[in-house]
Amino acid sequence: MHDLVIRGGSVLDGTGAEARSADVAIDGARIAAVGVVSESGRRELDADGALVTPGFVDVHAHYDGQATWDTQLAPSSWHGVTTVIAGNCGVGFAPVRERDRDRLISLMEGVEDIPGAALHEGIRWEWEHFPEFLDALASRSRDIDLGVLVPHGPVRLYVMGERGAAREAASAEEIAEMGRIVREGVEAGAFGFSTSRTLNHRTSTGDFTPTLGAAAEELLGIARAMRASGRGAFEVVADFDDLEAEFEAFRRVAAETGARTFVSLNQNKMGGYRAVLDRIAAATAEGLPMTAQVAARPIGVLMGLESTIHPFLLSPLWAQEVGSERAARVAALRDPAFRARIVESVASPGTLIGSPDRLFRLGDPPDYEPAPETSLAARAARAGRDPIDLLCDWLLDADDLVYWPIFNYAEGDLEAQRALLEHPDTIVGLADGGAHVGTICDGSFPTTLLAHWGRDRTRGPKLPLPWLVKAQTADTAAAYGLADRGRVAPGLRADLNVIDFERLRLRPPRLVRDLPAGGKRFLQRADGYLATVVAGEVTDEHGEATGALPGRLVRSGRRPGSAG
Repeated sequence: MHDLVIRGGSVLDGTGAEARSADVAIDGARIAAVGVVSESGRRELDADGALVTPGFVDVHAHYDGQATWDTQLAPSSWHGVTTVIAGNCGVGFAPVRERDRDRLISLMEGVEDIPGAALHEGIRWEWEHFPEFLDALASRSRDIDLGVLVPHGPVRLYVMGERGAAREAASAEEIAEMGRIVREGVEAGAFGFSTSRTLNHRTSTGDFTPTLGAAAEELLGIARAMRASGRGAFEVVADFDDLEAEFEAFRRVAAETGARTFVSLNQNKMGGYRAVLDRIAAATAEGLPMTAQVAARPIGVLMGLESTIHPFLLSPLWAQEVGSERAARVAALRDPAFRARIVESVASPGTLIGSPDRLFRLGDPPDYEPAPETSLAARAARAGRDPIDLLCDWLLDADDLVYWPIFNYAEGDLEAQRALLEHPDTIVGLADGGAHVGTICDGSFPTTLLAHWGRDRTRGPKLPLPWLVKAQTADTAAAYGLADRGRVAPGLRADLNVIDFERLRLRPPRLVRDLPAGGKRFLQRADGYLATVVAGEVTDEHGEATGALPGRLVRSGRRPGSAG
């Protein structure tokens, strides 16, 4: 008798092959058989009419803090994700000296929009060195597996102190010490190293991240030391304002160390991403291990009266006369006299967050590819109203959010994003689960990939469902050397999803206050996930957690399947 048998599902096995009807038998944490399973299971799941897929592997998350206090890595685990990689973008919480704890919280709060009060209350600081941080993560059970990268920001602060925070140049000795720390972290189980070189990343006090402008020799020195261990990826987010110099630095890392180099890539202006993608393609044609991480949909800001960002945030009138409580904000927008003044106050350039032709109602179900004729400007014109006056009505609707797509929507549709997704030198990433909690909620990317790209899209071609499953299972697992997962095959880890594809849909994000210290965050659920299985245990069933916590810390370099 098997421990679990999933009966009669349409198996999309993660290889890109078409679905086939099959049973899946599980013994312990492993898949025992795929096909016709005659033996019974101690528990059986009826998957007739449903898809059975590998668990999704999300390689770009920021659960570094949440994973130290929470057993549920939501919202990612609500969307079929069974493994996440955190520690991206050069921010995290180890290594750390006691004097720098507040500085690392400020860095994470500013860069990733995670409330500082929640981090202060939630993190117990049971570590100083990175291997100790891994041990602290390994001591907790969770609903899904977690791997991490060694982040550049904490390493730089640990080695250089105030000079590192001030972005001064590192000496050869300091570079060697940073490399030693990163190698130590990778040898203890980190999956690589991450850094940030974007002006968009600042601390909560407005300072640039310590890694901005770090010399190419610093990056190369760290990568060389890391790769002396024989493993470790190199992940970077950059603006590419100086395209030639920036890209050459990352190309050297790939060429001289052999580290698989991941570059975050979004469309932030019309066609601007193509120059980066062309250079990555040229590098891979030479055999260099370079890959772009790309998103599943626009990266856009969610705006309501209680979100971190709302359209009137820069208005002096709003700042001076409206408090932070929702009731006061509602009263202000319902007052005709105040509304007339706010309309006037945001008429001047630079005082309205977003542009009326780029603001949309998110809706239910959420529309992440809104048509231009549904914009605030277009709707106001048809109604013969001032767009800001109409925007006030939108903000008063507590059941809906205003959506401002910033990246990957320069042309008003997702055709550029389709090109990025289909490119042979890209993988799906950038979901940022656990981060930007009052601004976005993109941990639901896996559901968008299946439901929007595989079934619902009307404003351009769809993408094949077997390919969409492979893109976020086998491909993402292989990118980080997770050879024991990402496919439905005997001997591999029993991380699986059972999905009612016809019913699969996103619910609107909702702002809740469930973080430590009452911190707020957007969470987003989905319908259609009948079951999620992690290491052979059903962790979610019909959208509800079962209480099972089989997820563990996954360490690089361990034999396939080992964790903790």
